[in-house]
Amino acid sequence: MINFNIAAWRAWAPGLDSVADWQAWSQHPHVIAASDASPDVSFLPAMQRRRLSRLARMAFSVGWPLAEGHEALPLVFVSRHGETPRTFDMLNELAASQPLSPTQFSLSVHNAVIGLWSIMRGETSEMTALAAAGDGLEHGLIEASALLNDGAPAVLLVITEELPPEAYRPWVDDVPFAYAAGLLLTPGEQWHLSLSTRPADVAQAPWPHALQLLQHLLSGQTSFQHAWENRLWQWQRTS
Repeated sequence: MINFNIAAWRAWAPGLDSVADWQAWSQHPHVIAASDASPDVSFLPAMQRRRLSRLARMAFSVGWPLAEGHEALPLVFVSRHGETPRTFDMLNELAASQPLSPTQFSLSVHNAVIGLWSIMRGETSEMTALAAAGDGLEHGLIEASALLNDGAPAVLLVITEELPPEAYRPWVDDVPFAYAAGLLLTPGEQWHLSLSTRPADVAQAPWPHALQLLQHLLSGQTSFQHAWENRLWQWQRTS
């Protein structure tokens, strides 16, 4: 079992930015129509903004406000699919026998977001990029909890997924729309998370768990489960 507090959170999806937006969505969850909309990252200089993909902009938009006031804040970044649109563009360039951009390649790797975060914030704390399955949120929490137990006063956990290119849709069916969620975690006993074997009669969650967590946070539920493959994660809120 791991224990932690969620001191603050932020989330973004096309058309969903404020707490009121997410409150309305959580009461009537639905698939957001595909959109090229990107979150506002005007707090960054224009030269820096131009380097960011939409996935990176989503991560920065939820993470940056949560990091304000923290001089040294470890970061755990979680994304199952990462920079899929960017890598798909590079594959198309290869197929057309076009030279690849070194910049595009360097920004397509899974830890590119935390590298940009470190540069733009001047942050030298521990940072981890995870590529996990449908329970990536919980794996990110395990990593963050280890950092808290090691003495970090707070850890930033960011979960982002970009809507994959159309060519991947038959195989990538776990991203209903682009979204990002950020959690500022601190030591405490507010939440308990434990793992058990999933019983055969427990259904898999209908939404990615970062989105489900937002529903639970906004509804005030004190306990819920998240099932993925043979794993069953038990969440319990004590306060």
